[in-house]
Amino acid sequence: MGPVANDRRPSAPLTDVDRTIVEALRRDARTPGAELARRAGVAPSTASVRLRELERRGVITGYHAAVDLDAVGASLQAMVAVRLHGGARGRLREFTEHVRALPGVLSVFFLGGEEDFLLHVATADSAALRDLVADGLSTRAEVSSTRTSIIFEHTRGTGAAVPRV
Repeated sequence: MGPVANDRRPSAPLTDVDRTIVEALRRDARTPGAELARRAGVAPSTASVRLRELERRGVITGYHAAVDLDAVGASLQAMVAVRLHGGARGRLREFTEHVRALPGVLSVFFLGGEEDFLLHVATADSAALRDLVADGLSTRAEVSSTRTSIIFEHTRGTGAAVPRV
């Protein structure tokens, strides 16, 4: 099993109504229930029931705010690739929890390929980024190497997140 604890899978296929609700909330988590119902072509009570069911099944796992990182003093973003030593497999969960708790870590991706993890981080400046990598990652016994790439610009994709099957 991989290092991420939340690997729930939906038990039943998504309906067109479910997909419409999920896609609307993916684009704007503050979409009112009446608007979800209108877009899905169902009564507000039906949309509310479908939403609660999507949450119960783990299809919708939370609602998140999009934060302007510059406005909160974290204007330097980077992607940090981390390669672990071959014998570190038994410590994946522990390493994942350590990395998730580091200040400035926005996302943690467990990968297949040359690198084992890819971290999306945001820090105040290059000194803070250096400290995060040097003190938070490179000092760990299981870390073989890191590679840091500065992000010049980031935009969110607009493609559908809910494939039709």
